[in-house]
Amino acid sequence: MRPPAGGLRKWAEVVGVDWKVPAPPAGGLPMLTSDAVKTKAREIGFDLCGVAPAGAHPELAALRDWLDRGYAGDMAYMARTADRRADVRAVMPSARTVVALGTLYNTDRPHSTEIDEPETALISRYAWGDDYHDVLAGRTRALGAWMRGAHGAPCETRVYVDTGPVQERVYARYAGLGWIGKNTCLINPDIGSWLFLSEVLCSVDLEPDPPSVDQCGACTLCLEACPTGAFPAPGVLDATRCLSYLTIETKGTIPPARRADLGAHVYGCDICQEVCPYNAVAPVSDDPAWQARPPLDRPSLVELWSRSDAGLRKAIRKGPMTRARVRRLRRNVAVALGNSGTAAAGAALSPEPGATRPDADSIRDPLVQEHVEWARAELAGRRR
Repeated sequence: MRPPAGGLRKWAEVVGVDWKVPAPPAGGLPMLTSDAVKTKAREIGFDLCGVAPAGAHPELAALRDWLDRGYAGDMAYMARTADRRADVRAVMPSARTVVALGTLYNTDRPHSTEIDEPETALISRYAWGDDYHDVLAGRTRALGAWMRGAHGAPCETRVYVDTGPVQERVYARYAGLGWIGKNTCLINPDIGSWLFLSEVLCSVDLEPDPPSVDQCGACTLCLEACPTGAFPAPGVLDATRCLSYLTIETKGTIPPARRADLGAHVYGCDICQEVCPYNAVAPVSDDPAWQARPPLDRPSLVELWSRSDAGLRKAIRKGPMTRARVRRLRRNVAVALGNSGTAAAGAALSPEPGATRPDADSIRDPLVQEHVEWARAELAGRRR
């Protein structure tokens, strides 16, 4: 990899690697310990921190079978990086430990399963606030930089926030942060599964934590609640049937047979987490980064549809929903309007002559228009 413009320092900032090793303390031994790392992680703002050994843990091998079954759908990047995802040492050969970090993002807002209003747009909880990639990248890099300085001897670190070829949940489980539940989410017994994961790969041997033990027991609420039956087996997700995949990862047409399943979901789905008993008593975060932005705090479908493209871009700017962009978000809202069955939805999709129309080129996009026509037909069928 050739360093980008700006030299080695800029390259180090991009990939999260230290390019200059601090001198060891005079007459002293390296001071980096697992306890010290956890204390610093709490100071920075992480809710969970644990240490896992870097290695080929058995669960990592399940990825290949998952890909072979076609459960990744169009997420081709998963297959391209499968070999690297099998062991963090393929990403950073010097890695000896993985410092796994968890950040609670649960906020004081009702669950989608508590909203009995077909005209309300449902947006996944993690997408209401700022982009966690950006927020946590800074915090995780800060921890990695502190670790290098605290060690006082040659030390390499690399940080990831759901952006690299690292199976985060597996290492989080081996670091004692929680177990991987039947809904494939990492579940902590004290704070539930509303967690952002990030990690620091480290070349220093740190004392590992004991791995977490599965505590789901006989509970199958998450499997039973999934509206599309996206779990062919406990702990196995067929992404192609998941509402999060359909509304976020699907770049083209949403399969007609799946459109009714969306209901009012316009970005992601939280149902399998909302019904989890461990989330019934989950604490609430007061971190400003995760609080719902007013334009995304339970907006109506008609309100979302009526916004201009510029208004939608402003609402999702620097947030996770930029992944779908305005075009796909508009597509999803059109489908949800068709599912709502309301007269207001019909008026929004087929405004009367002279009615105010949103200033939106995206509505005329062929992809969006295909889903608008479907929604209009759905609404017309319900009126018969």
